[in-house]
Amino acid sequence: MAKPAVRLGVVQVAFGLAIVAVVARAAQVQLVQGANYRAKARQQRTERVVLPARRGAIYDRNGVPLALTRDVYHLGVAPRELRDRARDAATLARALGFSRPAMDRALRRPYAYFRGPYPASRVEPVRSVPGVHLTPELQRFYPSGDFARSLIGRPADEGRPASGLERALDTLLAGRPGSAVVLRDGQGRRYESPGRLGAFPVPGHDVYLTLDATLQDIVERALADAIERYDAAGGDVVVLQPHTGEVLAIASRRADGSVPPTPFTSVFEPGSTAKIFAAAALLEANLVTTRDSVYAERGVWVRPYRTIRDDHPAEWLTLRGAMEVSSNIAMVKLVDRLDAARQYLMLRAFGFGAPTGIEFPTESRGSLERPDRWSGVSAASLAMGYEVAVTPLQLAAAYAAIANDGVLVRPTLVRETRAADGTVRYRQRPEPVRRVVRPGVARELRAMLRGAVYDDGGTGSTAALSAYELAGKTGTARRATPQGYMPGAYTATFASLFPADDPQLAMVVKLDDPRGAYARLTAAPVSRSVIEQALAARTSALDAQRLGTEAAPPRAPTVGTGSVPYVVAWPPASAPPPVVERRVPDVTGLSLRAAAAALHQRGFQARVRGWGVVAEMAPAAGTSAAAGTVVTLVAAPARR
Repeated sequence: MAKPAVRLGVVQVAFGLAIVAVVARAAQVQLVQGANYRAKARQQRTERVVLPARRGAIYDRNGVPLALTRDVYHLGVAPRELRDRARDAATLARALGFSRPAMDRALRRPYAYFRGPYPASRVEPVRSVPGVHLTPELQRFYPSGDFARSLIGRPADEGRPASGLERALDTLLAGRPGSAVVLRDGQGRRYESPGRLGAFPVPGHDVYLTLDATLQDIVERALADAIERYDAAGGDVVVLQPHTGEVLAIASRRADGSVPPTPFTSVFEPGSTAKIFAAAALLEANLVTTRDSVYAERGVWVRPYRTIRDDHPAEWLTLRGAMEVSSNIAMVKLVDRLDAARQYLMLRAFGFGAPTGIEFPTESRGSLERPDRWSGVSAASLAMGYEVAVTPLQLAAAYAAIANDGVLVRPTLVRETRAADGTVRYRQRPEPVRRVVRPGVARELRAMLRGAVYDDGGTGSTAALSAYELAGKTGTARRATPQGYMPGAYTATFASLFPADDPQLAMVVKLDDPRGAYARLTAAPVSRSVIEQALAARTSALDAQRLGTEAAPPRAPTVGTGSVPYVVAWPPASAPPPVVERRVPDVTGLSLRAAAAALHQRGFQARVRGWGVVAEMAPAAGTSAAAGTVVTLVAAPARR
């Protein structure tokens, strides 16, 4: 009988020890490690997440949206939670653009996920459907597609680096992210606790650019047409407001359709467009008068180091005459009066060899060697626009200084920034860099540039307008390659000021390797086309009241060689032009860019509301309206 008693005692002792061990372990967990386990439990139930800030919008100078941020959603559907599966499936199919059979197949899964992104307007019909779970996201989008693509760029996304103004202005646009505590349910799904918001996100600032969308569209289309027409390898156009430095339009394009930011980054030798800067140095130093002339050697001048040739042989030329016919020989002879330091300092004063300081993230400084590194032919080369490398933007800014009575102004792309509540935080003011030449010298330079377009033999005659005058200079330069100057490789450039007497625009058109080569046959007509279209569209980039007092009589047409010109009666500039009415084209259903282009081609202006495709327009399509009438386009997102 003793053995059962012993066994019972052993069992009781073991059971007691087990109880003691359990109690001890529980005490250890509760008293010693409890805080640690409670913290882990909270971590498993909660998660702190970053709430992204809404990125600021980018607009043109008139409020046309160029880059916006919108709310988009991804959808998840738990089919078992749908109350009326047939009805809800039909609603989902309509909202998301699925066929009914495709939606039914998707809902056979335990959980159906529809990765968008879908705009808010698409998910609104299913937002309140039980079993539908929306995951919000902020998406950057560009209402006008590739419009000003190389300038605006893109923000950093999924490993892709930021570019363009999205990169340069990121600190303004990005805002400040917030934070919140997100709770998890028993299945690990997250849901937000409204009472546990750590910090509200602060939206970024809206940025209003100096661009004029109407003029930008005109410039982009004119450049694309020129590249195709002249079979060019590429090209660039820059348009500045000379008194403020505002960039009104800037475009680049390669023959393959790419749009690298070459107006800021790519350098070239400007050729004869740089002769005006040699003239500036001569006039500023009082080394030449309007009556001084030099012998142009009838087109060929043999010098010890090189032979200089002219495309338009001449004999005696003044400085103005040399500019009009673009005589290399006359300019080199006149520049011989300058010492190297004076010639170099004038080019530096116009901004060459230094970045402009514009807001774009990457910019070339160009190149201009100091006189102590010049060769025996450098002074002559610089007078003809060689041995100096400039960007299209630098050249436009230098011509703008001539338009601005001799004051160089820093180019700018940002006109204004506003906080999310509409408060203006920054407004652009002109930033003069330095006075380059005296006002009287600048006026004389403008007169020379006007003569290069309108006087007999002027190389820029193909840019001449009928109702207004512009001033400009052509430049056809051999294009340097890594292998040196190659046959057939040319840069054709036309730099111009419009109108000639009181310029509102400074423009540079550059074409690489155009068929026909000469700038007077390629780049100059592009400038004329841009200005004619800008006048027809009545873009805000031009002050119509100032233009109304500056209209010039048209060039008198002639019957033939040696004939007497017709006498053309021209009304005073102040007389109102006749009202020309035309039908408003139907642009509903088109993208905003295509719609605006169609209106501009008919001579109308466009005002935009919303984004997407045009849903409404006023005045209505088919009605008659005067040229220059503003047509309001109301856009809405395109349905998938």
